[in-house]
Amino acid sequence: MAGSAVSQVAIAVPIGSDISLRRSAFKRRNTISFSDKSWASTLSLDLKSRNAQKTNQYIVCMSVQQASKSKVTVSPLELEAAKEPPLNLFKPKEPYTATIISVERLVGPKAPGETCHIVIDHGGNVPYWEGQSYGVIPPGENPKKPGYPHNVRLYSIASSRYGDSFDGKTTSLCVRRAVYYDPETEKEDPSKSGVCSNFLCNSKPGDKVQITGPSGKIMLLPEDNPNASHIMIATGTGVAPFRGYLRRMFMENVTFKFRGLAWLFLGVANNDSLLYDDELTKFLQDYPDHFRYDRALSREQKNKSGGKMYVQDKIEEYSDEIFKLLDDGAHIYFCGLKGMMPGIQETLKRVAEQRGEIWDEKLSQLKKNKQWHVEVY
Repeated sequence: MAGSAVSQVAIAVPIGSDISLRRSAFKRRNTISFSDKSWASTLSLDLKSRNAQKTNQYIVCMSVQQASKSKVTVSPLELEAAKEPPLNLFKPKEPYTATIISVERLVGPKAPGETCHIVIDHGGNVPYWEGQSYGVIPPGENPKKPGYPHNVRLYSIASSRYGDSFDGKTTSLCVRRAVYYDPETEKEDPSKSGVCSNFLCNSKPGDKVQITGPSGKIMLLPEDNPNASHIMIATGTGVAPFRGYLRRMFMENVTFKFRGLAWLFLGVANNDSLLYDDELTKFLQDYPDHFRYDRALSREQKNKSGGKMYVQDKIEEYSDEIFKLLDDGAHIYFCGLKGMMPGIQETLKRVAEQRGEIWDEKLSQLKKNKQWHVEVY
């Protein structure tokens, strides 16, 4: 979720300005138990930064370079052993104080707005599973409740349980900076900017951040059938949980040996707005039989009627294949802005009727079979 609900992360983007790339090396020793918070962990971290001047070129972040490897060794493998996901280990009244490792701009200069990939060190003390969310409590006082902290904002986690450094000590969030423009003056009004998103996007390495959770079960990746199909529909930062799924499926050497089909539909404004595109393209190159990736660029592509290309238009384009996969037991996931769902539901209903099916009955069956997963904000 983003803003008031979710976050996500990205990787390689065309940038027309200076950027500082930070990398982290971790040394660790830990034991983890989800049930009693009796984790002991030590972490030493060496942050290195270097400035790179690029104009109209792609800057490739650490995660894209990692994607160039076939399979990455991860640790601690104890994270594979738990039978149930960790839930609400830290609550709003007693949050965990984590540390910002890096903040990277994910989008290019022509993207509307700014989206950042934020890596956070939790020391192995706030483990999570793919598809879960963290809560973030921004610093300062709640203006609606003087003397009290801000409310928790939920962000979908954009990394696998091992994090971008593969050691189980970090998490990544994909956050779009929320800004407000006065319709009369057409100028930005900082007093109405998103408190939490701006705090996160403005953070520097070493800054502290209070987190809660992890929370959520609806978007957990089912691993009982490694041959299953997974259809992922995302708009903008809604790609966050799917990045976690795909890294687990294709990048990491874990107990889950995926042999099915992962199909991602990503809707954004334009090419500069694509998130994690280099990483996703690499998966496509390396696993063409198991991964499909379709982009809907609303400001650059046209649908069959000559209008803007939205993610529901891509769904309609491939509707026969999608419905067949669903009939065969595929899972379908939706993550992004709440406004995406009416258009998608309308498209699915229209396609179902064209196939002689009653969409409400089909949707009810998908939910009953636990094939339907939605997290919108």
